[in-house]
Amino acid sequence: QVQLVESGGGLVQPGGSLRLSCAASGSIFSIAAMAWYRQAPGKQRELVADITSGGSTNYADSVKGRFTVSRDNAKNTVYLQMDSLKPEDTAVYYCKLTRAFLNYWGQGTQVTVSS
Repeated sequence: QVQLVESGGGLVQPGGSLRLSCAASGSIFSIAAMAWYRQAPGKQRELVADITSGGSTNYADSVKGRFTVSRDNAKNTVYLQMDSLKPEDTAVYYCKLTRAFLNYWGQGTQVTVSS
């Protein structure tokens, strides 16, 4: 069974930075696709960024140029570096692992961007 644990969320001022981490248990991390999603109050969960097992990345238009997704297969961890944060980035951020058509989700970490 795969377990995902996110960390790194918090309160930050507009223009600030945060780095989220998602640590995965199990032995399939290196061959799995990983993604970050977010869900703001009253809104649907949306894709923020994803990264394949080979390291190819994809970003939502709203975060291009500000967020960077990366992975460390030796540590079974995926990261989301978030720079130039805006109030509209406020949401609960979730990581997702996909392998063999199965999806596993973390519990989420709150990111609040406010002055």
